[in-house]
Amino acid sequence: MKRELLIAAAAMVIMGCSSQPQAQPAAASDPPPSLMGPAGPAGPTGPTGAQGPTGVTGAPGYAAAGPQGEQGPAGATGSQGPTGATGAAGEVAVGPTGPQGPAGAQGATGAIGQPGAQGESMAGASGPTGNAGPQGATGAAGQMGAQGPTLVGPTGPAGISGPSGDQGGMGATGAQGSATAGVAGPTGSSGPAGANGVEGVTGAQGPAGIVGRWTAYRDFWFEYGKSDIRPSQAGTVTEIAAYLKENPSLQIGLDGSMDSRGTDPRNQDLCDQRVSSVRHALLDAGVPADRIQTGAYGDESQRRDRRVGVLISTAS
Repeated sequence: MKRELLIAAAAMVIMGCSSQPQAQPAAASDPPPSLMGPAGPAGPTGPTGAQGPTGVTGAPGYAAAGPQGEQGPAGATGSQGPTGATGAAGEVAVGPTGPQGPAGAQGATGAIGQPGAQGESMAGASGPTGNAGPQGATGAAGQMGAQGPTLVGPTGPAGISGPSGDQGGMGATGAQGSATAGVAGPTGSSGPAGANGVEGVTGAQGPAGIVGRWTAYRDFWFEYGKSDIRPSQAGTVTEIAAYLKENPSLQIGLDGSMDSRGTDPRNQDLCDQRVSSVRHALLDAGVPADRIQTGAYGDESQRRDRRVGVLISTAS
């Protein structure tokens, strides 16, 4: 009887102190059960064990990168391009062929009534016309706008909390892991390039073509012994005045000199009167006096009586 009581008491102690689940049914290989009666009821729960030590602090939380910063604003508009260079000087081109000169005056009737000698004919000289200088080169494109300012992304979110420390053998939960601030997000991308600067101003027009020496332009023919301009050449005066107005860089040279070989020098006074007639006609047509020169400018081999040559050159 004592033996059975001791066995029952031991079973109660084992069931009260053990935290393990009850034993599973015996396997087929276990010995057959004895005739011992069933175990008594479980004893009361034992007192709570002492609290285990605090668990180790959890590892620091992982840092997470912040999101990428916003794109920088567009750069400022580039400055205006510089003014284009002055165009090159215009070329000097030969003008078109002048109209055919008028027929010479009918010769005086001879003593025996024969026809007079045919008047001289002379093809009009081609009038050179300087081409206008080409348009100045276009100004260079404006410089690229300055780079947009860098925008730093906001600070990333705080790292996640560290896991709880391992539980002690009945110890309290470990302290929460410390949080680490996330690193700053990457720098925002640069803003787009600023717009091209406005096109530079067109360069100044190149100077007119240069006529570097006196060049034959027109001729005035006179009747024998007279210094009045023929009515048929009134249009020549208008033409010369209009041409000088369109080409302000040119000046006029009047040459009434005669070939001195076989010519009476006293006729030079008549030649001077003819030059004066042409000069006054040009002044009346609006040609400024400072743009009319007089002298021996033409080819000496072309000098003859009854003619005043009109030459042009670039004014100095």
